[in-house]
Amino acid sequence: VQLQASGGGLVQTGDSLRLSCVMSGRTLSRYSMGWFRQAPGKEREFVAAINWNGDETAYGVSAKGRFAISRDNAKNTVYLQMNSLKLEDTAVYYCGADNTGDIDRESDMYDYWGQGTLVTVSS
Repeated sequence: VQLQASGGGLVQTGDSLRLSCVMSGRTLSRYSMGWFRQAPGKEREFVAAINWNGDETAYGVSAKGRFAISRDNAKNTVYLQMNSLKLEDTAVYYCGADNTGDIDRESDMYDYWGQGTLVTVSS
């Protein structure tokens, strides 16, 4: 299984950005998916997760109300729509795949990881 995250970049506070994570080598619908982020000097933080068929989602405190996770199993892709970006959203964002198919907030539960995409928010 390979996960390819993309969509990061340099944006200003208040802007929006959509991250994508494409799975290859397996069928996405077998997996629940999550987004985590890691800022310099900080631990990896849970951002959002979605179960295998998309009817359940969960968000970390920092993401609730601003971010939305979604998936398109036909395209083997999961998305993270990020709105109203803040300086503190600056981090490398990672997508993970969990073969249980259920929502997980703990990074240890994920079986596969993408390489990360950098999001930098400036004022």
